Amino acid sequence: MAHDTGDAPSYTHGHHESVLRSHRNRTVHNSAAYLLPHLTGGQDVLDVGSGPGTITADLANLVAPGRVTAVEMHEEAAALTRSGLADAGAEADVLVADALHLPFADAEFDVSHAHQVLQHVSDPVQVLREMGRVTRPDGLVAVRDADYAGFLWHPVVPELDEWLGLYRRAARHNGGEPDAGRHLYAWTRAAGLEPVEVTTSTWTYWTAEERHWWGGMWADRIQGSALARQLTDLGWASPADLRRISAGWRRWSDDADGWFMIPHAQVLARPAAD
Repeated sequence: MAHDTGDAPSYTHGHHESVLRSHRNRTVHNSAAYLLPHLTGGQDVLDVGSGPGTITADLANLVAPGRVTAVEMHEEAAALTRSGLADAGAEADVLVADALHLPFADAEFDVSHAHQVLQHVSDPVQVLREMGRVTRPDGLVAVRDADYAGFLWHPVVPELDEWLGLYRRAARHNGGEPDAGRHLYAWTRAAGLEPVEVTTSTWTYWTAEERHWWGGMWADRIQGSALARQLTDLGWASPADLRRISAGWRRWSDDADGWFMIPHAQVLARPAAD
């Protein structure tokens, strides 16, 4: 994801293998289906916060011979995007850029897209303003974010409640808003954009395969990622606490009745008319 590089908030997730395991599962179809009807060949698309590049690669294939430009917050993240594009056999321009001050001319893109980015930035309204500025008047700004406070799961596992509280605390400490989904429409309007479609969608994990993928990923992530280091460095959780939470995730994933739902808000908006 891309955000300001001056007094930038830390990226809560980091780029540990367990994080990338989750992010590499994202495609246009499972993460930007609301945008699909509006994508056509020949469009120029900006992908803000491109991560491991799986969505970026899909966008590149969908709008060819149009061009996709991806931006990330530092070279390490940009390298992940380039690697993902190469693995997918897709081409896009990948730049290191500050999402608060995008290095593009006004009205340069047909579509400006950001997935799970605004929850991490210090000033989501300014990022949206910039996305609107670089989008053509008849183009679209497309944003989608989860809302952590709306996560639902079964069965009740106290360690998952503990995990959620710690994550939301860390995300806010890092300057982000983990419950971004509920704010997305208001942020878009505050940025001076004109929403044309506001919808919701979910990721739901319920099969044994899905539970073990999602639960196993978080069981590893709560002990090995940047989030784990932050929680222990700040004294909010001990290594023993994190091991206990990890075991809770595995207990949840082993339960045949287990399921997990993640809600998202998604907004399509146009730059305000002059």
